[in-house]
Amino acid sequence: MTAIRSFFQYAAFQEPGRSDHIQRVLAMPTTRQDRALIDFLTYPEIQALLTTPDNTTWTGRRDQALLLLAIQTGLRLSELIHLRRSDIILTSGAHVRCYGKGRKEHCTPITKQGVAVMKTWLQERGGSENDVVFPNTRGTQLSPDGVQYLLAKHAAKARETCPSLKKKRVSPHVLRHTAAMELLQSGVDHSVIALWLGHESPETTHIYLQANLALKEKALAKTKPLNVKTGRYRPSDNLLQFLDAL
Repeated sequence: MTAIRSFFQYAAFQEPGRSDHIQRVLAMPTTRQDRALIDFLTYPEIQALLTTPDNTTWTGRRDQALLLLAIQTGLRLSELIHLRRSDIILTSGAHVRCYGKGRKEHCTPITKQGVAVMKTWLQERGGSENDVVFPNTRGTQLSPDGVQYLLAKHAAKARETCPSLKKKRVSPHVLRHTAAMELLQSGVDHSVIALWLGHESPETTHIYLQANLALKEKALAKTKPLNVKTGRYRPSDNLLQFLDAL
């Protein structure tokens, strides 16, 4: 349907004489599909995941820095693995600079905790400004499958201490959703979250509003009537006389 609509939009300019037929095609409704609520990690689940890497090993320290940066910035997997040392700014106004979809550059702030972890990691990492931030054991860029593997490994270990993770599939995109939900629960406006994540439109962040049960519960609590007594309705005599007269 997407291809057909795209073609007939093109045809509308090329064949204006057939606009009646073309508009009938373009008026066809798109098929609506069921959309499940997004998955994200709660704060205890985040802590369980971040404490699983072994800090006594090089790969463990790399993995912890990668996971922390992914959760705090919400970078896409492609953005994360392509990061270069020059993209990490740890001075005043610390942030990550990267190119997202459509080669659009955007900057994402880093927290104090993230700055401390990244400083330690980059000092150990060494290399030039053009080297990747998170290399594999051969010193080259991590592949998407490599990130998926290390995340699955740490998630499996985190499930041993955090049972709620057993019901969730932890993926790089779930970490991105987690970053958005942390911002939303902290009261950050959804338009700012859209800029943070590099979304094309603020409307994209509505999926986080739908999935956040805590915000819905807060909204429901505000609608509860205060000091209202329930009882049976008793009409007045005037109303009963009026009804009898009908």
